[in-house]
Amino acid sequence: MVNIKGLLNDSDHLIKDAKGVFSIVEHQRDLAVSPITAQAEFFMSKMGVRQKQALALMDGETSVITQAGAMQWMAGNVHATTGIKGAGDLFGKVIKSAVTKETAIKPEYEGEGYLMLEPTYKYLLLEEVSDWEDGLVLDDGLFMACEGTIKHKIEARSNVSSAVLGNMGLFNLKLVGDGVCVLESNVPREQLIEVNLINDVLRIDGNYAICWSGSLTFTTERSGKTLMGSAVSGEGLVNVYKGTGRVLLSPLDNPRTMASAAK
Repeated sequence: MVNIKGLLNDSDHLIKDAKGVFSIVEHQRDLAVSPITAQAEFFMSKMGVRQKQALALMDGETSVITQAGAMQWMAGNVHATTGIKGAGDLFGKVIKSAVTKETAIKPEYEGEGYLMLEPTYKYLLLEEVSDWEDGLVLDDGLFMACEGTIKHKIEARSNVSSAVLGNMGLFNLKLVGDGVCVLESNVPREQLIEVNLINDVLRIDGNYAICWSGSLTFTTERSGKTLMGSAVSGEGLVNVYKGTGRVLLSPLDNPRTMASAAK
């Protein structure tokens, strides 16, 4: 039997969201500071910049798949496997890793007890994959964990040539099935905009979409009908989502993009 104290019913650690086997624990303050780091910690707390962790309550029935190295601790009868079911499965995972930039081997945890993932200052989102039409397609680097009932697939962009011209990736990780996934976002959920399309189109100038329905056709196109039109408008290539489904996008500059631009 495992008894956890100082985590689930503590004013310093709040459960911000819970779905499936996952709960998001937000640490309200960091008391382990030094005179050098105290000032930074004070201002971060005023701005709501807090560390968060995904906690999985393992029920003995539902396994959990994570990114490699994401586990911080586990308690109870919980053990890790490679999640590989044969040579063919390994080869498929290596191919997926090469084209989606995700790790090839994602540990799968089974058993009954607790599984805590590494802390992060990013924002953790819980999404029910079955709520997304034809699966959930993710931008690079968003996947953190999911329930073992979810399958991982490759989603290819519809027009390869324009993706190359736009310096975008050709493939994305797609989650399919019934279950909950944990996404690691640079933008909080309350600032994300959800666009629902019904046989319509969404054009985005930049990499602002973090995830979208697998039912949507994803391409990269010129912003204008002609090269001259694109030049006059001042825009070049845009990401285009067509059909019926949903898109989660950030209206603000991604901190990752801003840091890259500052270099």
